Amino acid sequence: MTAFPSAVQAPADARQVLDRCRALVRPALREAVGRTHPWVGEMAAYSFGWCEVGGAPAAASGGKGVRQALAVLGAEAAGAPGRVAVPGAVAVELVHAFSLLHDDIMDGDEARRRRPTVWKAYGTGPAVLAGDALFALAVETLAVEAAGPQAVRLLSVALQDLVRGQADDLLFATRPWTGPERVRPDEYRTMAEHKTGALLGCAAALGALLGGSPPATVAALDRAGRHLGIAFQMVDDLLGIWGDPVVTGKPVYGDLRERKKTFPVLAALDSPAAGRLCALLESAADPAEAAALIEESGGRSAALAQARRHVTAVERALADVPLEARAAEELRALLDFLVRRDL
Repeated sequence: MTAFPSAVQAPADARQVLDRCRALVRPALREAVGRTHPWVGEMAAYSFGWCEVGGAPAAASGGKGVRQALAVLGAEAAGAPGRVAVPGAVAVELVHAFSLLHDDIMDGDEARRRRPTVWKAYGTGPAVLAGDALFALAVETLAVEAAGPQAVRLLSVALQDLVRGQADDLLFATRPWTGPERVRPDEYRTMAEHKTGALLGCAAALGALLGGSPPATVAALDRAGRHLGIAFQMVDDLLGIWGDPVVTGKPVYGDLRERKKTFPVLAALDSPAAGRLCALLESAADPAEAAALIEESGGRSAALAQARRHVTAVERALADVPLEARAAEELRALLDFLVRRDL
């Protein structure tokens, strides 16, 4: 990887960066959730891992907080204090939570982070309502800022792309494995940019905007986040087939058992082994056999190559604009952490 500008301090540790940014943002995030209807607020708090059903305190993991960290680092990269990015960090975290609530309903997922999803715990209608409330709260959080119009515009573009990506992802499940209507790898990359990368890019761009960065820097950080999202998705796809269950919390070959059209599968279906692989995917055969054929057909190496290509694109986007050295180093640490997940 190309080096970012380095500071005199010790190399940044991604976990420490995430912890620091969560500690900065969490009070404001809790305050925002506290402004909603009490029942809706409880569902939101449950989704963040702060409470159990009924409101009793919980110590469940609320996720890594990657998007809020990107917002804080976006401001710090502009030379501004991280606290100015807190409204942006809160907004993207609320939108991310909103998207997960609705995704779990659409996908029928009954568990997230080893506990029942909100719709499973509270019901489908209440979960939709909680998601809608979080979305409205995100817009309100940004609208009251001095840079509110530009910030809301950035969030709106990201949301449009997120919806586009989710629509494509849902439609992919209805398309055949092979033939002229099959899902192409380049379509999947576009879906990943929209569904995963748009909000990552928005987070970093919002931080830069609220930190007073010029438009070129805001745009560069948006691009960097979008490429990061594609790289992240490629790694996620690899872990979904070959990941260690102790690390992922999912059974080995989980994505194959669920017949997901992930990038390694789509790349392998572009090979001469497509017919054999399609037969395996449509049968009750041992998924280990399909995984071996995907690897032999180049699906695993193609996903790794895509991840590396988009990591390079992240670095190129960051190199195009002047960034404060320490914040740039911490962005690099975060990038490494997200795309080299063997944890």
